[in-house]
Amino acid sequence: MPPTIFISAGEASGEHYGALVIEALQKRLAAAGQSARFFGMGGPRMAAAGLQCVVRSEEMAVMGLTEVVHHLPRIWREFRKLKQAIRQQPPSVAVLIDFPEIHFRLASELHRLGVPVIFFVSPQLWAWKKKRIRLVQKYIDKMLVIFPFEEPFYREQGVEAEFVGHPLAELAAAPVSRAEFAAENGLNPEKTWIGLLPGSRPKEIRDHLPEILRAARELAAGAGKLAATASFEFIVPLAPTLNAAQREEVRRLVEAHGAGLALRLADDARATLLHARASVVASGTATVEAALAGNPFVVVYRVSPLTFAIAKRVVKVPFVAMVNLIAGKEVVPELIQSEFTAENIVRQIERLLPDGPARLSMIEDLARIHGLLNARPAVSGAASTGGAIARVAAVTLETMREDSV
Repeated sequence: MPPTIFISAGEASGEHYGALVIEALQKRLAAAGQSARFFGMGGPRMAAAGLQCVVRSEEMAVMGLTEVVHHLPRIWREFRKLKQAIRQQPPSVAVLIDFPEIHFRLASELHRLGVPVIFFVSPQLWAWKKKRIRLVQKYIDKMLVIFPFEEPFYREQGVEAEFVGHPLAELAAAPVSRAEFAAENGLNPEKTWIGLLPGSRPKEIRDHLPEILRAARELAAGAGKLAATASFEFIVPLAPTLNAAQREEVRRLVEAHGAGLALRLADDARATLLHARASVVASGTATVEAALAGNPFVVVYRVSPLTFAIAKRVVKVPFVAMVNLIAGKEVVPELIQSEFTAENIVRQIERLLPDGPARLSMIEDLARIHGLLNARPAVSGAASTGGAIARVAAVTLETMREDSV
């Protein structure tokens, strides 16, 4: 009987990585004349890659203290499904991708059952909730991190950790050409495109998109001030973890708050960032995608007042955006909470649209960040294993219980 591998991801970025990990594991196993059964939590990409979805990740993608409390009954119901599936057939190994609120609890159950646990994409314990390092020390067999400063942080805490590089840093430069992307999405390649990325979770989108669209309207209305970029088209990429009802909600928000704008909904965030002149990006993985694409951008974010008040008391880092944390300085402007206004967005974006010192300086800084996130030249073994995802697959098979292979 083939071994079972539990893989779990709860958000769009993690779900993307999860699909790539499954594909890499299948290739390695097939090369050795073996196979495995994959089950856990994931979305459409992981399911297409071969995951038996016990829980759909879109059912769990909630962020913020008050937001989580509101959805607790549903979250708890889905969590119990995952625990039950693990108990019925303890897997040979488990790979948990980000999403610490759920995954630390699952790690406890997996550890109790004697299942080796790999955590890929570290929770930001170095920023806040540092007491949770005890959970990592107790329940996680190996922490695979995607930012270079995370490995020494964990090693100082006695955790076996490895910087494998950021998967996005290894992708090819362009999945589609500008002309192809324009044809697929009804865009005019002669116009200036602005990416609007409000987040991947429904609550984030509801909180962010109306103000971002108000900024887009103001930017379009004042386009005459920017002679070289006087004709805009705006692109809102939709996260693949959004279901049909949630995508329809985005369309309604666009209709309500983006009336009169030349705006298109798209399905490819990465292509949007590669081809847009500049972007407005909600804090999260999309900020790293924008940096790696070399796309000048502004970071925005807003949570409930209670969540923000608590975060201010416990967060110990100087920046919100991962790009700024990696650089150790403010490379991209951060408009958080009360500073997240249409007027501030327009003021910052207008600096980045024309060629000039502000735009060129940011592009240079983003290129340096790209180099820092690629582990292949720096990490022993990473080059020979083909990058971050291949390294995760290799560690997974190395960690799998010996009697399972």
